[in-house]
Amino acid sequence: MTRRPTSPRTAPGTADGAQRCAPGRDDGGRCTVPLPDNGVAWPPPQLAKHYAEIKVDDAWYSGDHAKLTAVYRDGPARRDGRRRLWGRDRQPRPNVRDQRLHIPLAGDIASASADLLFAEPPELTVTDAGTQDRLDELAESDGIANTLLEAAEVAAALGSVYLRVTWDRSLADRPLLTSVHPDAAVPEFRWGRLSAVTFWRELTSTSATVWRHLERHEPGRILHALYEGSADNLGVRVPLTEHVEVADLAVSLGPEGDAIETGIEQLTAAYCPNIRPNRKNRGSVFGRSDFAVPIYDLFDALDTTWTSWIRDLRLARARLLVPDGYLRDHGPGQGASFDDDREIFQLLNVPPTEQGGNQITLSQFAIRVDEHERTSTAITRQAVQSAGYSVATFGLGDQGAAVTATEIRARERRSMTTRGKKVRYWSPPVADMLHVMLLLDRQFFTPRLVPERPTVAFGDSISEDASSLAQTLTLLQQAQAVSVLTKVRMLHPEWDSVAVQEEVERILVESGVAVPDPMQAGTLV
Repeated sequence: MTRRPTSPRTAPGTADGAQRCAPGRDDGGRCTVPLPDNGVAWPPPQLAKHYAEIKVDDAWYSGDHAKLTAVYRDGPARRDGRRRLWGRDRQPRPNVRDQRLHIPLAGDIASASADLLFAEPPELTVTDAGTQDRLDELAESDGIANTLLEAAEVAAALGSVYLRVTWDRSLADRPLLTSVHPDAAVPEFRWGRLSAVTFWRELTSTSATVWRHLERHEPGRILHALYEGSADNLGVRVPLTEHVEVADLAVSLGPEGDAIETGIEQLTAAYCPNIRPNRKNRGSVFGRSDFAVPIYDLFDALDTTWTSWIRDLRLARARLLVPDGYLRDHGPGQGASFDDDREIFQLLNVPPTEQGGNQITLSQFAIRVDEHERTSTAITRQAVQSAGYSVATFGLGDQGAAVTATEIRARERRSMTTRGKKVRYWSPPVADMLHVMLLLDRQFFTPRLVPERPTVAFGDSISEDASSLAQTLTLLQQAQAVSVLTKVRMLHPEWDSVAVQEEVERILVESGVAVPDPMQAGTLV
């Protein structure tokens, strides 16, 4: 990338009389923050503690050895004085591997949380038929279910995630739903609600210069800015055309040169907390990670247990202690070796006073399998329960016998309770962003659309098996307590009303209850 010399443009300052907001704190509607001024520290110092907590969660979530070591390098010891496994900043000798092991339990917890919420795509409904068709088209074309699934996993690990609606005519003729991680956002809250947010990202650079693109979402508009700075300083604001990755945005900007008018009053971004309250920072509106119970010590203990277990395996490898007389001399300077397939050895000159001097000794230590397994299982069980889930969700306990969905729900009651709480946090922002998608769709792509706020019904994370469902339908049929329409809906909850009605008609015809119209073309009498 080549940079064209231009004169830097200064960002507008804070309006007279306005106050600087404290990100993550509810300002009660008393302050406003525009795009940052030149030369400010970045990331914002007000968010340093929040970003530091996310960094710890991200290290466990990623499972990357380098990240874990970097996080605990400055604080290697627990409160009881013992050193953490990942606090040992080891510098291995040449050709010597780092033997520490990591068990990705943190990633499993985040994945399980997302599966409980969005493993089954949510049902999105509106009252207007035309709007429903367009909403279904948007959901299928844009892969909204996948976006929500990915966002939910990030939120479980990092404490929250942002949903953002944008559009790009060069990519698609529809609005796009995307997600932004919490360590790439500077939010502003009013009365517990997100009032504005600035997303930021670092662009590619071929030098020590750090290029940052800031994208601020306000009600009615989206502001873009490009800054040229350093690793810890935002630097100077320059035109968007200075970097190839954001140069195309300059074409869409308004007459002021930094804003895109959305044409709607709603904010085009939403904050999705994983769960609240934030136990580390009382009074904060930030969400809480599933790991922030905290269960970091349990993660470290689990890794320590597995590292010890595999160390036992390494040390317990069978070894033969062989007297020098059994070694075959390969000549001067060639060394000697022992052939373990040889069956006959010549008589050795062993002094009679040396008992057992001509014996081959087998050295093999015991492997503490049971102790390590019970320890790791207990640690995993405690970590899962502390995170708010049932051990059955992670395959612990009796998993052999076939059980019904009702029995599964009983086993996973704690997981279902946590799921229910998270559903209440996720429903409003998801519905808000789908509404914004429909509003922007009418504004830029489908003028005759009638937007409305959809109803979001989360799918059942535990599906009834076919045999149990068939038995239930049979009992209901024998009791004459269910109609054909209801049975089809129970069997195929994912079908729309048209498909259900067509299936009902086919069943009635095949069972002889209804007779097809002989005047209708293509039908059989």
